[in-house]
Amino acid sequence: MQSINLDQTIAAWQPVANTVFVPHTDEQYEQLVALLDRLIDQVGEDEEHPLASMMDVIGALIENYETKYVPVLEEVA
Repeated sequence: MQSINLDQTIAAWQPVANTVFVPHTDEQYEQLVALLDRLIDQVGEDEEHPLASMMDVIGALIENYETKYVPVLEEVA
């Protein structure tokens, strides 16, 4: 397993922390949705793209928020 250099990680994280975060409000959620839309436009289906894993992380953050805060619409039969 690769050893993590926390000093390097802290330095790299600071510029990203305002973009990649756990949403706690509707406004933060909307920011992440807009970012994911931009990432999808940039990355598309290219799993080798440098931002592909970021797209996965943002998608997971959005999904977690929706699971917790967005009510599921019931289907009318």
